[in-house]
Amino acid sequence: MPETTTRAQDEMIAALTAQRERTLNLVAHLSDADVERQTDPIMSPLVWDLGHIAAYEDLWLGHRFAGEQLLEPDLADVYDAFETPRALRGDIEILDRPSATAYLERVRERTLAGIERRGIDPVLHELVLRHEMQHTETMRQAMTLAGLLPAGEPALCACGDEAPWLFVSGGAVSIGAGAADGFSYDNERPRHRRVVRPFQIMRHPVTNASWLTFTEGGGYVRREWWSDEGWAWKEEYDITHPMTWTADARPSRPLDEPVVHVSWFEAAAFARFSTARLPTEAEWETAATWNQGTIRDTGLVWEWTSSPFTGYPGFVAHPYREYSEVFFGDRYRVLRGGSWATQQRVATPTFRNWDLPQRRQIFSGLRLAKDV
Repeated sequence: MPETTTRAQDEMIAALTAQRERTLNLVAHLSDADVERQTDPIMSPLVWDLGHIAAYEDLWLGHRFAGEQLLEPDLADVYDAFETPRALRGDIEILDRPSATAYLERVRERTLAGIERRGIDPVLHELVLRHEMQHTETMRQAMTLAGLLPAGEPALCACGDEAPWLFVSGGAVSIGAGAADGFSYDNERPRHRRVVRPFQIMRHPVTNASWLTFTEGGGYVRREWWSDEGWAWKEEYDITHPMTWTADARPSRPLDEPVVHVSWFEAAAFARFSTARLPTEAEWETAATWNQGTIRDTGLVWEWTSSPFTGYPGFVAHPYREYSEVFFGDRYRVLRGGSWATQQRVATPTFRNWDLPQRRQIFSGLRLAKDV
């Protein structure tokens, strides 16, 4: 049933309003041409994201929650992520920047009217809020590829100089989100018990300095550190260094910052080079929550794990199958933590991100683990 307390409504309205301001400010420094062009086939034009944010909010809060007809039914397929894959979004007719901005405003007016009339649903309104938060990170990925990030971004910082390895005793642990944790995505549930063997994990993410040692030590030419699939990908695309490093394979950011924009293939090769491995996501979550959290520097880069993206025992899709279930299987790998571009409301210890092992546009790095 909808939550109808005035305090809850006011808090949600404030959160939705603040996020919309962040979304629009993100592209405020850009020309209409930059917002409307597709800079890379694996990313959407920024204006598509704006239209998609509006259409998603109208679907869930205007139509399904408040019972209104869709504001723009003809745009439903255009802004459906499955009906219109990223590779097509630069070639089809979509709203221009002024029209997309006006669409956002019209949808928000109906959302606020629906809250005034019916209150809020603690799941659906939070879903829509976090959806917009996640899309601003996706937009930053596209802006990185095009060199369009605002001044001061990326907002990375140096890793600490504490002892690099931590021992985690493991044992029977609880993984995932429970009923008492508030909002969570379907793939975070249900909370369940697992047995995790003792292990070591790095206190900090791998830095540019460490990756430079890998690169200069033949990391991209030594076949023994790469899987068959990873080597084939590296050779096909002539991968010789992380995505945002300079053409002569030098870091473009300070050496003590975490390495970023590396694929799962690269991360796995680096782990073998380091006589270590990537942590499982159960190990990562155990370390992140052990004794109020033992690992440090979460929220700098997304961290690849060795785990494929699958459902937990007892998984139930909610509120729609396409959020998680269609991606389950061996194709995708789980990332944990969050990046400098991830809002804290999203980056909880149980949140599961996922992507294809060859992807590098995400703000991805790694943290190593070892058996003991």
